[in-house]
Amino acid sequence: MGKRKSRSSKAVPKKKPPKLDTEFACPFCGHPDAVGCFIDLKHRFARASCRICQEKYATRANALTEPVDVDSEWIDACVDANEGVADRHCRPRLADAGV
Repeated sequence: MGKRKSRSSKAVPKKKPPKLDTEFACPFCGHPDAVGCFIDLKHRFARASCRICQEKYATRANALTEPVDVDSEWIDACVDANEGVADRHCRPRLADAGV
């Protein structure tokens, strides 16, 4: 035979996961909370744009895409575009070398 449940034992409420940010700092002008994201699942694209400097970034989206994903892809694209830029600026020019 089973025991009766005691009235003092209550179900523990589950913790909700923390909410992710929806506004981000712009990688170009640096203003905090200036970048907003728009995700259109019907047409499968996502767009992030800065309200201050009007820079924009667009990418593909799927059902799992969140605004934080769009922002991180934009930052990754900026890093990829800037790879090797510092090396090009640090090399001496032929005219400066006296050749």
